[in-house]
Amino acid sequence: MSLYVISDPHLSLSTNKPMDIFGMRWENHAEKFTENWKRIVNETDTVVIPGDISWGIDLDSAYLDLKLIDSLPGKKIIGKGNHDYWWTTVTKMKKYVNDTHLSTIEFLYNNAFLCEDKIICGTRGWINEFGVKTEDERIIKREAERLKLSLLEGEKLKSMNPTFEIMVFMHYPPVFGGFLNLDIIDILYSHNIHNVYYGHLHGMKKEQLDNEYIGISLTLTSCDYVNFIPVLVN
Repeated sequence: MSLYVISDPHLSLSTNKPMDIFGMRWENHAEKFTENWKRIVNETDTVVIPGDISWGIDLDSAYLDLKLIDSLPGKKIIGKGNHDYWWTTVTKMKKYVNDTHLSTIEFLYNNAFLCEDKIICGTRGWINEFGVKTEDERIIKREAERLKLSLLEGEKLKSMNPTFEIMVFMHYPPVFGGFLNLDIIDILYSHNIHNVYYGHLHGMKKEQLDNEYIGISLTLTSCDYVNFIPVLVN
């Protein structure tokens, strides 16, 4: 029983959104994603997908993408990405997956999950990609609060499992180049988080990334960066 992570599959089985316009690496990406998953992940494993799951604009248009993920081996814990326009309230999403018999999907949102000797926490996050704006600052503070809620739930689980490590899975990186999401970083540091897995960034080279910040390990898991292969969480 293992824990894996892979972000940004950008599935579009019911929408016209070809991803190969972003480079040849994305050609037939849904097939690569599916085949590698089936080759590596077992039914007893868990896979975290921290965002940009589907290009669908609502749950119905995301259904085929969610159905594909549900059909793959293992349990899936899904987080929200900036392109997940289909994402709605957790209550509505839980009802939808129950009504459509998608039985292996759970949602990471203000909550936490146990997996082996690990505790899974997280939120979407946010970064100022185009300069500092008031709206960005508001969103960052809101996401920081959501991360705090998730970590508080994680710490409840840790109180009953003191040897388990709390890990954080986000869509946006807390650190990238000259950008530091200090609200998020402060919470990660104050809650003694040592491992963060994230997505969002595409077309990246290893030397462009921050792999560590103040003792926090940072791991990019976007599909194109990891060659559409789920990453084993150690």
